[in-house]
Amino acid sequence: MIDRYKPWQIVLIYIAVIIFLTFILLPFFEMFMASLRPLEHLFRSPYQFWSDDFSFRAYVDMWKTVPLLGRYILNSIFIASAVTLITLALVIPAAYAYARLDFPFKNVSLSLFLGVNMFTGAVLLIPLYRVLRTLGLLNTYWAMIVPGVAFLIPTGIWLLRGYIQKIPVELEEAAYVDGASRLYTLRRVVLPMAVPGLIVVGTAVFIGAYAQQFLFAVTFNQIREYQPLPAGLFEFIGYQSVTWNEMMAAALTGVMPVMVIFLFLQKYLVAGLTAGAVKE
Repeated sequence: MIDRYKPWQIVLIYIAVIIFLTFILLPFFEMFMASLRPLEHLFRSPYQFWSDDFSFRAYVDMWKTVPLLGRYILNSIFIASAVTLITLALVIPAAYAYARLDFPFKNVSLSLFLGVNMFTGAVLLIPLYRVLRTLGLLNTYWAMIVPGVAFLIPTGIWLLRGYIQKIPVELEEAAYVDGASRLYTLRRVVLPMAVPGLIVVGTAVFIGAYAQQFLFAVTFNQIREYQPLPAGLFEFIGYQSVTWNEMMAAALTGVMPVMVIFLFLQKYLVAGLTAGAVKE
């Protein structure tokens, strides 16, 4: 396919890719460089990119500055994992119903799901707070899990519904002829073929759940031991100073689980995102 492009077009494509990757990766690179600099180096003027006093000292000191840092990272992983599992459990039957069944207000409800995604969590904080307080879920892990599930279900339904629609319906009809129920067909026929799509949805939900923890944590939870990493990073802010290098080191350490998951599932993500793109 790339042979169809002229040499100058290929050069422009590579330049555009490099510019895009630069904007994406530059903040992470700067975070890493800041984590290697001593604190006094960060405020030098003029800005000095390279120095001989770089070290990994911040990666050691951050555990002493915030003793519960390890707990915060584990909390973030636990909350994101719980949100992902619960969301998938609810999204799978819902996406299948929207892909295969006809029922009243089907398109209207799908549009409503899309409309929910247009609202940020901040807009619904007050009603969410009242609901969680009524249910007695404030200051628990559920206070961060339940809102995360609620905001990510619409995205999961839209993604998985499109993938299930690409699975030939004739396979399900053949199972019905053999006497299989719809639930059995979903479990034994559809889901095994939808594994790439499930991986895409699961990864997207996990990353979304990991990214939205801060707002729900600072609003619905006041117990320190339950805080996820985004809220725990505030402990690097002191009364008179901020240990920016240790904060950057802790943030990068907390991002590593998401990066490892993405790298490990990269080939499955590409397969799931490109499924159905090639016409048979």
